[in-house]
Amino acid sequence: MRDIAEILDHWQHGRSIQAISASLGLDRKTVRKYVGLAEQAGFSPGQRPLGGWGAWLDHRHPELNARGRRRPSVEQLDPLRHEIHGALDGGVTPTTAWRRLRQAGRTAVSLATFRRYVARTFPAVGARPHIVVRRPELPPGDEAQVDYGLLGMWLDPLSGAKRAVNAFALVLPMSRHQYACPVLHMDQQTWNDCHGAAFRFFGGVPRRIVPDNLKTGVLKPDLYDPAFNRAYEELAHHYGFLIDPARVRKPTDKAAVERQIPFIRGDFWRGRTFSNLAEMTVALEQWCTEVAGMRIHGSTKERPLEVFHAIEQSALLPLPATPWEPAIWAQAKVARDCSIQVAGSWYTVPYRYVGQHLAIRLTSQLVQCYRHYTLVKTHLRVPKGRRGVDWDDYPPEKAAFFQRTPDWCRAQARRLGLAVGAAVTAILEVHALYRLRQAQGVIHLADRYGAERLGAACTRALAFGDPSYRTIKTILERGLDQQAENEGLTQGRLADAFLRGPEELVASLNGGRPPFGAEAPS
Repeated sequence: MRDIAEILDHWQHGRSIQAISASLGLDRKTVRKYVGLAEQAGFSPGQRPLGGWGAWLDHRHPELNARGRRRPSVEQLDPLRHEIHGALDGGVTPTTAWRRLRQAGRTAVSLATFRRYVARTFPAVGARPHIVVRRPELPPGDEAQVDYGLLGMWLDPLSGAKRAVNAFALVLPMSRHQYACPVLHMDQQTWNDCHGAAFRFFGGVPRRIVPDNLKTGVLKPDLYDPAFNRAYEELAHHYGFLIDPARVRKPTDKAAVERQIPFIRGDFWRGRTFSNLAEMTVALEQWCTEVAGMRIHGSTKERPLEVFHAIEQSALLPLPATPWEPAIWAQAKVARDCSIQVAGSWYTVPYRYVGQHLAIRLTSQLVQCYRHYTLVKTHLRVPKGRRGVDWDDYPPEKAAFFQRTPDWCRAQARRLGLAVGAAVTAILEVHALYRLRQAQGVIHLADRYGAERLGAACTRALAFGDPSYRTIKTILERGLDQQAENEGLTQGRLADAFLRGPEELVASLNGGRPPFGAEAPS
């Protein structure tokens, strides 16, 4: 209850009813009521009863004892007078000074009593005006402010469970036109999707957006160099707007949207029921146009929707020609096997990034790996549990065996000549994986002896029916490939037999004998 004795103290010192009301934060009728008690008893300004107003009230008006007794606030705070004055002179607000004294156990008076004491004891402090600096008017289409706000709990008819419903709100401060939609989740995809829906609702994009410091928008708040969420930054690049986050704990940086959340909660949400989220979304969008858009705004004294259509809509940036492709960003460390694990699958990246952390962008079709802002690898997405492998990502000496498959060996051998192709085909005809190293070894002999000598050695080995790696290598080491060409083994015959298939080629060269590595029929 208010301290009636303080009212009479002010009146005794000649202050007017209006001045007392302003100083103590009381209604003038209340001040006049208690001043009337003193006047009825014959007192006038400048007069004071013996023992003070507190004793007089106890004697003449005991019914007011509970609320009218002068509480020992002055006795408690007067010893702290110099400390309070020093704090207030240092720029500390009365509320902060009171809170610090309470936390230190120096006083137990209420905040209202403390404020009254400050107003009476330090009138210069109490008279300090509260300065409000209004932001200049924004150009049309220059800025939008965005935020989330809780609407309330919703009973989901399908699950029978209560779910928290939040509102995503995006407001254009110039026209005060707004877009809002209900959300059940506040994840990255919802944040980006709501922005896209807002831009389609307005038919354009503002040049700058002021978000709160949510992790879906700003990873690290900083006045000069904030770190933005990668997915949100990509959305900004696609639509062409700048991200200008509000300062931490500075709601006035986005005052236009701060006030809209209570307005949506009170005017749209309370007292209404919805059967599903889609119905809720349609109803809220309609409310933004027909109710919020057509009201007379308290500050502009105009209808936001009319101002938007007349001035601001034409100033917005056009929507991009290509639709926004939703993407998810993640972080992954490159393992020693040159792979990363993301979304339940594995993908290889170049071996020089082993041990480093990469930023991974996932779309419905692609997996893109970035080192900072440099794209280092792209894969097509594979099903969960599968691997996307590119052997070029491994060191050449590590991946050589796996890259040189039987098909690779056959193709490489054909480039070295018909005889080399025939020899390698014969080697791989039976148990191809088991004899893969032999085929690779034959191809490598061209590096030492040249393709011409290797072709001659393969021709002689095929003529003997033994086109194995060891035989071909022995022929080359002993120079047998440089002797006279075998009877009947012309290049024309090799070409004709090769066109009929490896079986015909080997049979022709072997004189009807079974292929190399196959057993003869009993």
